[in-house]
Amino acid sequence: MISRLIDLVPRSRGQNILRWFRSATRRSATYRFAVRFCLGFVSILVLTLIFDGHAVATSESGNQISTLMNQFKLPKSSIIQLLETVGLFMGGIIFCVVLDRWFSNRPERSSNTPLAEQARRLKQLKIGYPEGMTNLEVLRAQGLLERRLQPFGLSVTWTSFLSASSLIEALSNGTIDFCGGGGTASIFSQAADHVFVRVAKEKYTAPKGQAILVPEDSLIQTLADLKGKKIAFDKGSSAHYVLVRSLAKVGLDFSDIEPVYLTQPEALPRFRRGEIDAWVIWVPYTATLARSAYPGRSIADLESIFGDKASVEVPTYYYAIPELVRDYPDLLKVILEEVNEAGAWAKKQELEAVQRMAEHHEIDPSIVGTLQQRSAERAIIPIDDQSLTALQHQANIFRDLNLIPERVNVKDGTYSLQTKQNWTY
Repeated sequence: MISRLIDLVPRSRGQNILRWFRSATRRSATYRFAVRFCLGFVSILVLTLIFDGHAVATSESGNQISTLMNQFKLPKSSIIQLLETVGLFMGGIIFCVVLDRWFSNRPERSSNTPLAEQARRLKQLKIGYPEGMTNLEVLRAQGLLERRLQPFGLSVTWTSFLSASSLIEALSNGTIDFCGGGGTASIFSQAADHVFVRVAKEKYTAPKGQAILVPEDSLIQTLADLKGKKIAFDKGSSAHYVLVRSLAKVGLDFSDIEPVYLTQPEALPRFRRGEIDAWVIWVPYTATLARSAYPGRSIADLESIFGDKASVEVPTYYYAIPELVRDYPDLLKVILEEVNEAGAWAKKQELEAVQRMAEHHEIDPSIVGTLQQRSAERAIIPIDDQSLTALQHQANIFRDLNLIPERVNVKDGTYSLQTKQNWTY
């Protein structure tokens, strides 16, 4: 019956109601007791009406005040009335106490749930994240996961890494249990026999989230001008794939450029000094408002290279150790729920910021409309066949270029978890 009622509630409103219930459970003990006392008091009134119904049915019509006075006129009836009232009042108090004890004992009973048992076994959850990955940064900053898991005694630690490649390597050696990062890195990691599982992906990739920068005074104006140039990027990262596809877009081969393999922090000073001709970068090094002081100008970004296929071609995945997937499924579900919650919050903030800008500046209405649509959607989605097909296409390209030693099958169940799970409340 309850599930049918929930289905009748509009999806967005239903999620808000569920979130309200969730936040209400975290309020103070005084607030909870007040609610329970009110429930008990209402029960007293209901019981009074039930037990006193026969008196109301047989009472004569007339002035209610005189009837009440008559009830206390004869000692015999007044004693019975008094005992009834006291009995009902005491019964109501006992009911309130029992109700409060029942609610207070709920955490003890919930400690026997699969989630609680898994949390007790794991004891500590270790999460890794790359700088600039919005969903995980919001999740860490707001402590959403810590608050959700604190009742079960599970602690959460966070470690930042320079790249998705180093994140997946950390998964493989047991340094962390869960992380997020670009999909391209997982191809190189799978080819290197690292141990990990792809468990989810972000629904949208920021169209300006990666770019190819050149110095401000560079003569390079288009992608075709990159021929014979020194181009810096992080090997095995999504920037690697973006560069390969950019060159192919203008008929250039990977052998037509001079690759310079550098991590983002290593590339920045060399780019400033003019030692490299171009730099393939990702957030937070793109020319966003927060990084407007960084040098260079963009000659291409994900939008100009892939169009509306950027989210499929350059995906962001979430990864876990096999043990988390196999032995802690309820805990993994909670992690992904909170990642989704953080992503939804981030999209809402982005939409509000654009709406404020729209009040003072001319902004394409389609931008606001797109953000409005996305703010009502999930931030992360299950891994599906389309996602893995696109990732397999990447893997085949890297093998054809002899950048990985052998062909890999990204649809291998050892490395990719395909599920229809919806990580929303």
